[in-house]
Amino acid sequence: MSIDRRVIFLFVGAALIVPLFLDIEQKIEITPEVQTLYDAFMELPPGSKVLMTFDYDPPSAPELQPQAITALRLCFDRNLKVIIIGLWPMGPMQANLALETIFIEKKYLDREPIYGVDYVNLGYSPGNELVIQRMGSSIPSTFPRDFRGTPIEEIPLMQGIVNFSNLDFILNLSAGYPGTVEWVQFAVDRFHATMGACNTAVQAPLVYPYVHTGQLTGLSGGMKGAAEFEVLTGFTGKGTKFMLSQSFAHIIVVLFIIIGNIAYFVTRGREKEKIG
Repeated sequence: MSIDRRVIFLFVGAALIVPLFLDIEQKIEITPEVQTLYDAFMELPPGSKVLMTFDYDPPSAPELQPQAITALRLCFDRNLKVIIIGLWPMGPMQANLALETIFIEKKYLDREPIYGVDYVNLGYSPGNELVIQRMGSSIPSTFPRDFRGTPIEEIPLMQGIVNFSNLDFILNLSAGYPGTVEWVQFAVDRFHATMGACNTAVQAPLVYPYVHTGQLTGLSGGMKGAAEFEVLTGFTGKGTKFMLSQSFAHIIVVLFIIIGNIAYFVTRGREKEKIG
């Protein structure tokens, strides 16, 4: 007995796509690391300045973009001021895509956050961890202009910001190098910044120790972390929907494994009967 692999692909594809259009509630357990990250945001008073560093590109967006959108929503809803940078060339563009997704929502149509006052995108700066070191001394000299080319001294949000000591929290969204490890080594260990992180599922196990040592204030890892973050903030987004699709796909795969094993033993039994 054999099943055409195209049939398996069809079922798995359907399991991934169909749940995206269904309104099904899935119980998502909240891990302590994500809870700690959420609590860190909630403890910031309105007007606090949050540096969000987008250190990933489009291939990692399915895992990290939902986390970025949730974090930005949370900041805007709590009147936290957001400063965006990227150590990856495509990072600031991913930030702009996340902002576009948020600003088309109904509640932001009447009162969209003001660029330069509520948030700013300083763009990409080459140099990997050297950028973090330079920011520890002077953020204006590291990013003299924003993503649009506006001199930093003309941006209201950047007034009075010299280095990490003028920031209340850092959130690093990372898919690899440079990313969370480098931010911990320099921004946290050297300049004593307070920082949380959102990582891909592959990278998260490498940075969990930083949470346990207190160097990171919370961590959201992969699609599951994105779903947990959404549940805590009350924003139902792609993280929750993708987790549902992933669960359905896992069920289909397990069912085919069971069917395959049953078919194997049935066929084996018949062959023994023929031999006997």
